[in-house]
Amino acid sequence: MTNDRRPDDMTRITTPEQAQAFIDQQITALRAQIGGKKVLLALSGGVDSSVVAALLIKAVGRQLVCVHVNHGLLRKGEPEQVIQVFRDQMNANLIYVDAVDRFLDKLAGVTDPEQKRKIIGGEFIEVFAEEARKLDGIEFLAQGTIWPDILESEKGIKAHHNAGGLPDDMKFELVEPVKILFKDEVRVVGKALGLPDSMVYRQPFPGPGLGVRCPGAITRDRLEAVRESDAILREEFAKNGLEGKVWQYFTVVPDFKSTGIKDSKRAFEWCVIIRAINTTDAMAATVENIPFPLMQHLVERITHEVPGVNRVLYDFTPKPTGTIEYE
Repeated sequence: MTNDRRPDDMTRITTPEQAQAFIDQQITALRAQIGGKKVLLALSGGVDSSVVAALLIKAVGRQLVCVHVNHGLLRKGEPEQVIQVFRDQMNANLIYVDAVDRFLDKLAGVTDPEQKRKIIGGEFIEVFAEEARKLDGIEFLAQGTIWPDILESEKGIKAHHNAGGLPDDMKFELVEPVKILFKDEVRVVGKALGLPDSMVYRQPFPGPGLGVRCPGAITRDRLEAVRESDAILREEFAKNGLEGKVWQYFTVVPDFKSTGIKDSKRAFEWCVIIRAINTTDAMAATVENIPFPLMQHLVERITHEVPGVNRVLYDFTPKPTGTIEYE
């Protein structure tokens, strides 16, 4: 299946059997396209890039070179999961780049959300290009482009995120094995490829990562408060049967402090805002009604386990008027 368009009569992939048929077709197509050459992939740990990686490993094994850039803005445990799943379980040819200091130093003091996004995106391309230049014989660039990306770029809704911005000296042929699939189909294929549920069903996560959940100038300690509180929220939602039922849930730590009391002493610390929303298309969103006892438990855990935090707030704002993310 090498065509660039999703056939009008293509049946939606919903079963393991349909997923396996797609996988078999793609493996044949990928081997024909790539031959004995090498392929490069930026592996974020998101569902699209993970499914592309798993497909390519099945098709061409260690001819695939995965580059995982840790920019310091990932959720707790995500870089470790990428290494564990791909390097340890799938024997992938994986290059791990610890670029945390590099990104956070560049972002120091930057408060404008658009500027933050540009720095994160631009620096990512720089790091990826530097790694690519160290490698010999790479002729292909694999990407997790999916069908809605193509439709949105055609309609002018958003710039297509593939290959954009790579330096001129890097000319690669594109490999986009899931580009005719919708997101739900990518998940079915990922499951059939044996990827863990936590990867296959992971929530939507913005490209700039936790950078957009740390409004104002990003500091390491406040970023850590976002990461730790987010981990608690995800853990509690999983325990209480809300994982998979709520479309997206996360925490935000804004750049202001308020007075509180800890250990019978004044504590001038941050607040954590919890956001939990439901949507079908991300154009509009409603707020999830979290049971009050669960909310009390979340407050207890976050204020006692996350350093530098003394308050927890819940964002009741639908979209519109609030966007899903804060920046």
